[in-house]
Amino acid sequence: MRIIVHTGKGGVGKTSISAATALRCAEMGLKTIVISTDTAHSLGDSLEKEIGPEPMEIYPNLWAQEVDARYSMEKYWGLFQRYMVALFSRQGVEDVVAEEVTILPGLEEGAHLLWINKYVNDGFYDVLIVDAAPTAETLRLLSLPDVTRWWFERILTLTRGVTKVIRPITKLMRRGDSVPDEDAWTQVQNLFDTLDRVRKLLTDPEQASIRLVVNPEKMVIKETQRTYTYLNLYGYATDAILCNRIIPPDVTDPYFAAWKDKQQENLGFIGEAFGELPLLKAPLFGQEVGGLDALRRLGDALYADKNPSEKLFDGQTHHIESNGDDGFVLKVPLPFARKDDMDLYRSRDELTLRVGPYRRNIVLPYALWNLEIEDARFEESTLRIHFARDERHKQGVR
Repeated sequence: MRIIVHTGKGGVGKTSISAATALRCAEMGLKTIVISTDTAHSLGDSLEKEIGPEPMEIYPNLWAQEVDARYSMEKYWGLFQRYMVALFSRQGVEDVVAEEVTILPGLEEGAHLLWINKYVNDGFYDVLIVDAAPTAETLRLLSLPDVTRWWFERILTLTRGVTKVIRPITKLMRRGDSVPDEDAWTQVQNLFDTLDRVRKLLTDPEQASIRLVVNPEKMVIKETQRTYTYLNLYGYATDAILCNRIIPPDVTDPYFAAWKDKQQENLGFIGEAFGELPLLKAPLFGQEVGGLDALRRLGDALYADKNPSEKLFDGQTHHIESNGDDGFVLKVPLPFARKDDMDLYRSRDELTLRVGPYRRNIVLPYALWNLEIEDARFEESTLRIHFARDERHKQGVR
């Protein structure tokens, strides 16, 4: 199954493009589902169909869903959360407050990822289109598997070890119900295992693509550049830029003249900024894009004779190359990043890389565990980290 994730600054037309892409795939004979992960759901409005928290077939080969995060939370987190709510409530915390504070930060958004795992496992659909939230929320969502893995391994594993010791004591004191049983811990383990599987799915460019939706406006393009950098940081493959709402050349009204000129200038900037990434264009329509006919016109304008489900670009994220007898080089493409806004930390088996406010842990292969970081250079929009076999310790980004 191919997974296509559309994200971008709020208001650029992600929902319309997601719906148009899904409709085009469906009319090409592919079983397609489009889901909205934005809490301000507007997918049903774009399709002009009533849709809900479960998939609904709205057109031949086309299903749509507006994900209900609470339902998903109950399904994957409910047993452990009920234990935590009961524990807090016994300490005098109101039930409603207890329910809110027992949700791991970011996990409510992470409920959307769990549906992706379900549809891949089911194998019913050929294409999954994700109408993602605006960029900041999407970045938090996509970095969630990294964050939760750290939280689980360092906090929950420790806590679980403690409960094995105190459970017999609490049972003797008739307070055994205050310690979670193995079913609760198993549910937590399964949750994080699922998130980890989704991370692997979304970072496989043969199965998943991130597509950035922009308007030809400088502020929108700047935010999209930052998003592209952070997607590379987390290992997600971007395979296209979709530029929406371009004033058509046949619009000759003088009122639009300056706007058209500025858009053309910004289109040139997009080409320079994103290099070899394909740039697909859609015009500004004379009316609101809603309903199947309008979405069909949008899909035709964007894709022409292309199949939207196919991979549009063979880009790379981080990769490791042998440097002969001198060690290895880890290369992390970070377009638009600044070397004065990076930090690099290393433990034996992993790297922590910070770019701006975002961090990523890169687990190192065994071959690098006993090597030292001799040098780290940021050149040509790529961070190159040299792991050497000698004892030199020249760390830092230069």
